[in-house]
Amino acid sequence: MVLDKLGSSLKDTFKKIAGLGVVDKEAVERIVLDLQRSLLQADVDVLLVSNLSKNLKEKILKAKPPAGLTLKEFFIKTLYNELVSFLGSERGELELKKQKILLVGLFGSGKTTTAGKLAKWFKTRGLSVGLAACDVHRPAAKEQLKQIAEQLEAKIYTEGKKAEDVAKFALKNSKDDILIFDTAGRNALDKELADELRNLGKLVQADEIILVIPADLGQAARKQGEEFVKLVGITGIIVTKLDGTAKGGGALSAASVTGAKVKFIGVGEKMSALEEYDPNRFVSRLIGYGDIQGLLEKAKEVGFDEKKAEKIAKGEFTLEDFMEQIQSMQKMGPLSSLTSMIPGLSGAKIPKELLDVQGEKMKKWKFIISSMTPEEKQNPELIKQARAQRIARGSGSKPEDVKQLVKNYEKIKKMMKMVGGGKGLKRGNLAQMMKQMGVKV
Repeated sequence: MVLDKLGSSLKDTFKKIAGLGVVDKEAVERIVLDLQRSLLQADVDVLLVSNLSKNLKEKILKAKPPAGLTLKEFFIKTLYNELVSFLGSERGELELKKQKILLVGLFGSGKTTTAGKLAKWFKTRGLSVGLAACDVHRPAAKEQLKQIAEQLEAKIYTEGKKAEDVAKFALKNSKDDILIFDTAGRNALDKELADELRNLGKLVQADEIILVIPADLGQAARKQGEEFVKLVGITGIIVTKLDGTAKGGGALSAASVTGAKVKFIGVGEKMSALEEYDPNRFVSRLIGYGDIQGLLEKAKEVGFDEKKAEKIAKGEFTLEDFMEQIQSMQKMGPLSSLTSMIPGLSGAKIPKELLDVQGEKMKKWKFIISSMTPEEKQNPELIKQARAQRIARGSGSKPEDVKQLVKNYEKIKKMMKMVGGGKGLKRGNLAQMMKQMGVKV
């Protein structure tokens, strides 16, 4: 999951608040100290952490809780709001309309891959996309973008020796709804790069100028953001590589104070591993409240069967349903990332083996299920030693593989029944509090 360590620490902090007997000055100080440690370990700026701590103490110890909320619930709500505030407050959106998008950033930030991810994001929403390969300095840049364009069935524009020449060719020949310009990066924002980007900016007249920043920059993201704001007037930020660093909290908070909103976050290498950044939903996932809205959006993109998904959520599914839905879920991204979106499961400690369902294991499971009788598929509890041996022979696997599949199926079924598709979160004070936070369950 994105920012796994920070998420785990924040979940613990919220649990501690929920378990407080009395919300007094000493308890608040103790909770705030825990929070400071968690945020500083995620490389969040010291000043931002200090301001958050000060605001939190003042609001909890001096303000009066709104009607209908206990002091403990008010503490949770206030902490949630403060976290959302310094991670951006508002979501940054890209409009689904004909437009030109210029991607800028330093070397190694992931601009070319991000250009492909953005192209896929627009294409899944019914818009045609063209990619202009304006990075003429990195030897493999044009070829990389060309391969991405072929994979996505998007137009590619590479003609020209200079960045401006490629841009002119693309502008003249493109009839695409969306035209994305990939640009060169350097190790630092030197004069040559600055001049090239400034000229491209004047030539392209982009509707969106998006700065691509890797999450492992941490707090340095702020300085880089400010430099690019001055240079080309960025309209938004995409934070990449958020799945592979503990510094992501620093990058997100630093980026958010540049004045340009974070529009997307990159959470993996696949073309589909790009998420719209909504601070409310992001914090909700971090603290274990899930993100049903985000999950449904991902589901629609891959043509997920909503009726069958509902059966899965209620724990009412057969082995065939289980197999089919896991295959669909894999198209949506890592299972560990998806479980973080489900209220009830997002805070649960799910065994790694239940989430580690990759290609080879899926093939094996498919053969095993197809070797079962219709009765066994409906009632896997019938599969004892003799049946497991017969199924193993028919599927070219081992009896223990059959038992492992059935065991995983039963564990997930039990887990889904326990959370009841999130029903437990739709009632009582917690539901009211989450509603006020803007968390949808």
